[in-house]
Amino acid sequence: MPDALIVGATGMVGRAVIGHFGSTSVTVLARREVESLAPHHRELVAPSERWADIIAAERPAVLISCLGTTIRQAGSQAAFRAVDHDLILAAARGARAGGTPHMIAVSSVGAAAKSGNFYLRTKGETEDDLRALGFGRLDLIRPGLLRGDRPGPQRLAEGLATIAAPLTDALLHGRFRRYRSISGDTVAAAIVALAGQDGPGVYIHENDALGALAD
Repeated sequence: MPDALIVGATGMVGRAVIGHFGSTSVTVLARREVESLAPHHRELVAPSERWADIIAAERPAVLISCLGTTIRQAGSQAAFRAVDHDLILAAARGARAGGTPHMIAVSSVGAAAKSGNFYLRTKGETEDDLRALGFGRLDLIRPGLLRGDRPGPQRLAEGLATIAAPLTDALLHGRFRRYRSISGDTVAAAIVALAGQDGPGVYIHENDALGALAD
């Protein structure tokens, strides 16, 4: 397994990614300490403004971004974009400056730079900007609604959507299957599987592909 550096490790998917690496040591870069991090992992705590330089100096073989928030949690569209676009791109640019050949980034089903939805448009613009950086391999993770235990206070809308997920999923067929819910643990297992792949190109992974990778 190549040397990996993870940003966004304090969220549901990021924590699960660390768990799926098992006994393999990874480097975690965060703005605050990650609770219950196993001692065989390396932890780097720094303000996000320093992340690009730190990642460039670390020169990981693969950068894994599980960064993501919501407009409600961030407080404004501008604050949301600062995380889901600007911070992800800063980390990616640092990785490219250090020669990192491979990046895996969690995005969202429906991401499209021309979307009329601000959330999905931001996700799509982030994907396009990551492509432009020229990684040897870029894996874009596009899950549906993420199920699982999230750190911090439960967001009401997400809680209700999770409760309704079994019924909603049963109604989504054909090309709409990609909008079904998926567990954060499944997404994390798929990410770790992808970390060991090195075929060049840009790859988009939606629910069905993520489930197959996780098996």
